[in-house]
Order: sequence, then structure tokens, then C-alpha cells
Amino acid sequence: MSRRADPFFLSDQETAVDLLYYEAIARTVVRLVRQSADVPVTIGVHGDWGAGKSSVLKMTAAAFEGQDRVITLWFNGWVFEGFEDAKAVVIETIISELRRARPGSAKVAEAAKKLLKRVDWLKVAQAAGGMAFTAATGVPSPDLLRSLYNGLSGFVADPSQMVTPETLKGLAEKASGVLKASEASSETAPDQMHAFREEFEALLDAAEIDQLVVLIDDLDRCLPETAIATLEAIRLFLFVPRTAFVIAADEAMIEYSVRRHFPELPATTGPMSYSRNYLEKLIQVPFRIPALGLAETRAYVTLLLAQRALGEAAPEFQSLLTAAREDLRRPWASRGLDRTVVQGALGGTIPPSVEDALRVSSQITRLLTDGTRGNPRQIKRFLNSMALRQAIAEERGFGEDIEFPVLAKLMLAERFAPDLYDQLSRLASTAVDGRVAALAVLETGAKTPPAPVVGQTNKPRDKPIVDGAASPEAEDWLRSDWSKGWAQIEPPLAVVDLRPYVFVTRDKRSYFAGVIASDHLEALVEKLSGSAMAARSADPDLGRITDTEAEQVFDALQTRILSSDKLAAAPPGVHGLARLVIARPSLQRRLLVFLRGLPTDAAGGWAVTSWTGAFSDTLVAAEFETLRAGWATAATNKGLKAAAEAAAAMDRKV
Repeated sequence: MSRRADPFFLSDQETAVDLLYYEAIARTVVRLVRQSADVPVTIGVHGDWGAGKSSVLKMTAAAFEGQDRVITLWFNGWVFEGFEDAKAVVIETIISELRRARPGSAKVAEAAKKLLKRVDWLKVAQAAGGMAFTAATGVPSPDLLRSLYNGLSGFVADPSQMVTPETLKGLAEKASGVLKASEASSETAPDQMHAFREEFEALLDAAEIDQLVVLIDDLDRCLPETAIATLEAIRLFLFVPRTAFVIAADEAMIEYSVRRHFPELPATTGPMSYSRNYLEKLIQVPFRIPALGLAETRAYVTLLLAQRALGEAAPEFQSLLTAAREDLRRPWASRGLDRTVVQGALGGTIPPSVEDALRVSSQITRLLTDGTRGNPRQIKRFLNSMALRQAIAEERGFGEDIEFPVLAKLMLAERFAPDLYDQLSRLASTAVDGRVAALAVLETGAKTPPAPVVGQTNKPRDKPIVDGAASPEAEDWLRSDWSKGWAQIEPPLAVVDLRPYVFVTRDKRSYFAGVIASDHLEALVEKLSGSAMAARSADPDLGRITDTEAEQVFDALQTRILSSDKLAAAPPGVHGLARLVIARPSLQRRLLVFLRGLPTDAAGGWAVTSWTGAFSDTLVAAEFETLRAGWATAATNKGLKAAAEAAAAMDRKV
């Protein structure tokens, strides 16, 4: 048996420890910022959620540490989600951080105070859009008072005091005073913007800094209004020398925010969409973080597991990290931190924990790369879920029955082929010894497996026994290239007692097989698990859920049906499953796979008669008829046989 790794958790927080050689991107950003010290620059670090954008910002910030004349500010747009005026929040945060960076400077305090008055003007100007004070009282309407209450809290020390007519009237007078002062100075809105930039540059002079670097993170997590307000605030600084903004965001989400915020604008302006033009006008230099390839994924998994086992500060891990960076300088020529590289980095001796890391990474890399599309966050989540399950097995006292490679292989099926995983779970749970005979058919029917990894050690296994009764499931699996590729991954599972693995992976609320994650879906599943009339009443709800939610509801109903002690009569969930597939025809093939996996010696006639209207696709319907014809010859189950024969006879009459 392979050495079992200790439970671990891989943090999803941004990090300055570079496991993916993103340092090259960060260094390029830093060099560009330094070269643009005399002019404003806006840099975009783009990539999907979980691609590593925040880590690049963290490395960028680390490069400027200790430089007194360069101030680096970190602004997380998501943290300020829900503020009434996100634009003002961005500006005020930048000014406040500059004051905090120079706490003893009276010149900075005075310059900041002056600049904040400009921010007050911006607030009032926004709140006063369409505002009409009455000449007699100077008191705005209730709606405008509410706008002032929400947006102008900076005028009073304690916003909770703004509850009486007197304080509201006083607030309106102060707002009016700001507007009148602006009018008295004959400053138009463009004048205000020009003056703002001049005064901000004066603040930089007072702070005695050569460059202000503002790192904007998590903008693509914000609502469209907040994202656009933040970008509009950045626009104010575009013509202020010595400012650099580095914006980490998924371009697709920002473009979506632009479309939502400016719906009246034309879809395109020339060869590109308006939203793309807006983004390119704002961001002068874009960097895109690429998805991980095979070699990079293998190196990443190996480093993550080795880091957990050895510790970040361990000399062995630092040697591995150095070797990985050197290996990934040319990813097209990399073998993904393989055994030869690791052995050389560690002086010829590989510790058992690193052996495990090498073995697991070699097994799961290809499918994990394809399934996660090379997304580092998804890879971490897979490893975290795998470790959590092993920790559960340890706590329940059957940790010795769980082998890390077997668990990893089963979780790949759970994540990327849920139907295959569900069939394996059901067959293993009902087998006397927990072995799935159909796996032997799949493993011998798949292509010749690749040569084992050099130095890999497996637990001795018995010769698998092929049970002819398992062939229906195996035939279905052999039609899938994914299943055949999965079957070739070491170790083989046909002779493994899978019951401990089924038990530890049955947490249906987990990251991978999460069936129900919200109350409204739980209520829907309960309704669909009732009588035929109750299931039919759920039709309007089925039209409102998303495709992903429909998949989750299918999984929940399927699990509920298969968990029934008796399958002779229609178990709870059958009527609902039919209504779900009728409402969502894309689930027809999933229903067919579910029916093929039913135990033919236990299922009743409902397996034949419950699906009127569900199979609207002619090809899937023909496959269901073939399945039903096979049931008509099932002599071991008289009820299923009789129902299938009756259905065939009715078809002949038609």
C-alpha cells in the first residue's frame, strides 16, 4: 500500500510564493511601471477566475517594498461592493492611503483636505442630478433628501444624527452651499476635473514620492455598477503624471459590465464592440495569464503536494521550486518536473512524500488539465477535496483502507463523468466484496495502458474476474473515449474493494458532486419527490431554473431513487424525474444512462412505463426501445419482463 499523505489544506489566497513562474509576468509589469514613472499608465492583468491574477499583483507589490519614494496601494473593489458611490470611495481611499503613508506631514494633510473638498463636490453634483430646491425653503423633496442621506454622509460626523427635519434641512443647506461655492467660482464640471488633477499632483509633490502604484483587484467579482464606477474613478487619474494603475480582471466580465451599464449605446463602433473599445481605451497595456498546459499542470500539482508535505521553508522544497522554475522557462520543452528533474534537484534521494506527489501528479495531470481547462484554483480545489475526504476516513477509523491514488482516480470520474461514477458507486455498494466486475471488462477493452512510471510501486492485486452479468454497464462505458482513457490510468480498480471510497465520497454537498446548494432547489426536489400531481405542479419552477441547477436536481432525484430500499414499486422521485426531463430535453441521454444502470433483478415495471413524453429525441428514443426489448427477455424479473413485453405488444399494434 502506498504511503498515505497527511490531511492538508491548500489556501486559495493570493500568494507571493511563485509555483507557476508567474514571476516573469510580475517582473514585466514592474519594469513597465518603472519605465513609465513620468507619465500615467494603466496596465491590465487579465485571466479567468482562479487563473492567478491576484498572485501576480501580490508579486508586483512585493517588488516595490522598501522603496520610500514609491507608494503601493491595494484596492479591492469587491470589499466596497454595495457602497452608494463607489467612484467616491475609490478616490477617498487613494487619498486616505497617501495620508497614512506620510502621517507626520502637515503639507500632505493640507493637500489631502483640499482635495477631499473636490470629492465632496463630486458627491453633491451626483446627488443633485435633477435636484430642484424650492426658493422659499431650500428643502429638497423626500426622494432627494434620501439621496442626500445615503450619499453625503461625509458632511456630518455622525450619520445616525441625520434623522430630524432640522438636521436634514441643515444637510441640504450644506449641500446647497457647496453647489453655490462651485457656481461662485465659475467652475464648470470640466474645470472641476482639471482642478482635481492639478490638486492631486500637488498632493503627490507634498508626499515627496516619485510614483504612486495602485493595484485594483477582484473587479470582475463586482456588480456592473461598482465595476464601472471604479473604472470611471480611475479615468480621473489618466492624465496625472507619476500614477500607475494595475487592474486585475477578467475582460469578459468587464465587457459585460460595460454593456449592462451603457445599454443605449450601439453594439459596435467599427470593427470592435463598444465594450471592447471602452476597455482598450482605459487599459493601455494588457497582459493575459494563459491557462496551464500539461507540463505546467504536472509541475504545479507536484509542487503543491511537496509544499504541503515538506513545508515551504524546507531546503528540499526550495530546491524543487528552483528546479521547477528552470524547467518551466521553456514550457514547450518541459516534461513537467518529472522524476529525473526531481531526483537531480534532491541529490538523488526522493523522500516518500515526494514519491507520492510524483505518482499522483503523473496519474491525474492529463484529465485534470482538460477538465479544469488549466485553471490553478480548480486544481487546488480538487486536491483540497481529495485531502478532506482522506481526513474524514482517518477520523472515522478506516484511513488504512483508503489509498491516495485510488481515491484520486475515483474523484476524477466523480468530477468529469458523474454518470460513470454513479454507476460505479451503485455497483460497488451492492457487490458482496465491493468489487465492480464491469470494470474488468472496461480495463481489458480499453486501449493498451501506458507503461508505468519508473520507480512506481503498486499494491499487489489479484487477477480480476470478469462477470458476464456486468457487460451492460461496461458496454456503455466502452462507447466513451473519456471512460476508456480513464480506465488506463494507474492503478487498475477491478479488484479493489471500492466500498470505503464510495462511503467517503458520498458527501453530495461537496465541491464536485454537490447536488443541492440552495434552499429553493431543496424545495423543488421535495416537490418532485412527491405524487404525480405534486411533480406536475412543479412544471413552472422547472422553467425558471438554470441548466446547471437542472443537472443538480437530476442528480438529487437519481440519488434518491437509487437509495430506495425497494425498487419493485416506483420509488419517490420517479414522477419528478420524468417531469424534469420533459421540461429539459437536454437531460434525455442522462435519463437513458440512468435506466441502463438500474439493477434489472430489482427494478419494477415503472422503469418501463414512467417516461411517456420524456424521450422526444428520435435517436435516444430508439435506444430506449432497444433497452426495453432487452428487459423483455429478462427472465429473472417477472415484473420488469411483463411490463416490457406489454409495451412492445402495444408498439406492434400501433
